[in-house]
Amino acid sequence: MTEVLQYNDGKVLRGEIDVVREFPLVLRVNDRELVTLVASPHDLRFLVAGFLRLQGFVASADDFLVLSVCNDYGIANVRIKGELPHELKPVLTSGCGTGVTFSLPQGRQASTPRGGIAVGAVFELMRQLAQTSDRYKSHGGLHSAAIGDVEGRLLLHAEDLGRHNTIDRLAGEALLKRISLEGTILATSGRVSTEMAAKAAQLGIAVVVSRTSPTDMAVRICDESSITLIGYLRGAKLTAYTHSEYILFS
Repeated sequence: MTEVLQYNDGKVLRGEIDVVREFPLVLRVNDRELVTLVASPHDLRFLVAGFLRLQGFVASADDFLVLSVCNDYGIANVRIKGELPHELKPVLTSGCGTGVTFSLPQGRQASTPRGGIAVGAVFELMRQLAQTSDRYKSHGGLHSAAIGDVEGRLLLHAEDLGRHNTIDRLAGEALLKRISLEGTILATSGRVSTEMAAKAAQLGIAVVVSRTSPTDMAVRICDESSITLIGYLRGAKLTAYTHSEYILFS
């Protein structure tokens, strides 16, 4: 708890509130220090697995020989099959607090379910995301994301300081639990940026939906990857930026 002073309608009050925790995690892969991830301190195995999956270093749960996270020292020790590239050039992304990637993932064509996706499923998944995101409700400051099926049923949920981290967490949990993300819906609380759209395309996600806006490059990636991109979903309204033909409005 952190002591704070609050001002509200002419009244000054002192109190204590929870503050979101930033946790630096040093990632060592095959005895090589790769990067320091700054994230929320929960479920870090999913974050590590998803980060390595979306960098193209692993493709299945069987590629991990060791996956160990020590919260006390802030170190993740990982051993994977094969070797890392000799030279890795980090790219700073537009993620919260500036994310890092070693290459923007290459997209591919989305697996849109035959017959499309009912608009009600999109609203239902966003409703469940809001209902499930209790860490944000308790003190704010966290992004949340969820994976849902074509009926809008929530399959996976993640929260983190960075919106890009939430996608890595979902990708990692799905990988370790051997859950296919082909043709699913991704709902996110944050802006849809380039790296988020590229990661969604890499995972075979069919629909990306957000409460806020996408960037122009995210729109282009989703268009090229046949992903239905939806922004500003609030109340009973939404804006479809790409491939609205896959949405069943009736």
